[in-house]
Formats: sequence, C-alpha cells, structure tokens
Amino acid sequence: MTMTTYDSATVERVIEEVTREVLLRLGRGASGGASDGASTAPSSAASTTHKVNGCNCSDGSCVAHCADKVGRVVTAGATRVTSRLGALPQDINVAKLIDHTLLKPDATQDQIAQLCYEARTHHFASVCVNPTNVRLCAQLLKGSDVMVCTVIGFPLGASAASVKAYEAQQAIRDGATEIDMVINVGALKSRDYRAVHEDIAAVVNTSHAANAIVKVIIETALLTDEEKVIACQLSKVAGADFVKTSTGFGPGGATVEDVALMRRVVGPSLGVKASGGVRNYADTQAMVAAGATRIGASAGVAIVSEARR
Repeated sequence: MTMTTYDSATVERVIEEVTREVLLRLGRGASGGASDGASTAPSSAASTTHKVNGCNCSDGSCVAHCADKVGRVVTAGATRVTSRLGALPQDINVAKLIDHTLLKPDATQDQIAQLCYEARTHHFASVCVNPTNVRLCAQLLKGSDVMVCTVIGFPLGASAASVKAYEAQQAIRDGATEIDMVINVGALKSRDYRAVHEDIAAVVNTSHAANAIVKVIIETALLTDEEKVIACQLSKVAGADFVKTSTGFGPGGATVEDVALMRRVVGPSLGVKASGGVRNYADTQAMVAAGATRIGASAGVAIVSEARR
C-alpha cells in the first residue's frame, strides 16, 4: 500500500478545514473556536515567540530544544532526524515523563504492589492501572510523589457517557488523580461529533470538579489522519488536559508521526501522551522529540535504567 505524504502547508490547511467543520457541527462557528482555544494552526505570534526564545537548529540541537519544529518536519514526511548528542534536553527527568503501566486483566495484587514499589523507587509520574486497583495503589503510594492514574471506558470506549462519568467519579473517590478515558470511536467514525464532544466533556467536568487530570485516548490506529485531527480538536474544545494515542489493546500503538500530528493540532496548551509500543529509551527520545510530554509504558524501569547509562 502506498502512503501519501503532505508538505507542512498542506497539513496546516487540512487542520484548519477540519477544525472549522468540527466547530460548525458543534454549533459554535469558526469564531467561537478561537475563544474556546480550539484553533489549531500555529499563530504568527507563537512562531515569533519560538524564534525569540532562541530555537536554533544550526548547532544540530533541534531535537533537544525545538520539539515543535522537529514535529513539523516529521509530520511532513521525515522518518529520521539528525541531531547531535542529547535527544532530550539535559534538564528533563525521564522518569517524570512516564506513567508506569499495568493494565493486563490478569494482573495480581502482588504485581500491582511491585508496580507501585518500582514507581516510588524511580519517581515515575504515575502508575496507570485498572479502576479495580486504584484503591490499593493509593494506599501504597500515599506520601510519595507518584500519582495514581486509571482508565475509563477501557479499552473500547463504547460505554455511555454517563457511565464513563460515574466510573471516573468512583475512581477519583478511590484515590485516582489522573483519568485516561477512551473516546467513543464509533461515534467519531459516524461523524457524530456532538456525541463525541459530550462524551469527553462528561468525564472532563466530573474529573475537573475533583481537580483530576483528564487524558483522552483517541486510539490512533483505528483512525484516519482527518479523524485524528477531529478527535484532538474535540478533546481540546471539551477541556481535556491531554490527548493520548492508544490503549495498548488496539491494532497498533504510538507512532512518531501520530504524536507529531497530535501536537500540531492541540498546540502547546495540552499535553500529548504516547502510549503503546514505547519499550526503550530510544523510543522515548523519538516520542518526546515529536511532541510527547508523557509516556505510557510498562517498560518504565528499563527506560530509566537505559537513560542513566
């Protein structure tokens, strides 16, 4: 199968057109999107700020200091980016990018306890577990700097919005501080954007009322590029804090190209979580260079061990 690639200007135009359609379907109009922070194309002001901040690739340090610029190059079709040593900025704590993850249905309490022990030892951003394990994790991680993340509507995203909201509410009561929800993929593919928006907003409103962070899993492997853009826009309009690539239970995981596209759509105001198939430090470097600010991985210990060598 031949894959078509597009230049940066074409990608920007597609994003603008899709954004306009999404906002119109939500009844907000193009001007309404701006007030909601839904505009996706990088503004000239943002570009100017980038230059003022000294983003300079002449010394080969693009990957370390200009992630957005590298993301645009990847989106345009690059599969490798040349850089001098230091694919991550020197001051980045790799462990704090990682959601240490165990979502297998047969995970035992002993395995969950081990996950929490590793998270405390390495100071990961969070542990990401199924809702049934949230209470145990909250107890084991009490007093640490590790957050408890759980998944909602997982892994299919096919629950009713009210069910997802209740599930999130219960998880927060049990001790979760981060909520990774799966969108209604079928509704998105049916172009029922209002339903998708309401689905996300139901979880966002419930979670934000309790000061919990929401990451929206769009399951990129099931979507066209246009659908990925729409899903990211709907997540942004609904007030989510992150967009996330994958459940890890779908037909594919995170790719550099998808992360770069998602970053371009949501801009700097939302986080981007790369999840599924990130197994080593090189994978982590590539995802961060493309725009990821959080990594979902079961191989967190191996990643930080490799990073420290």
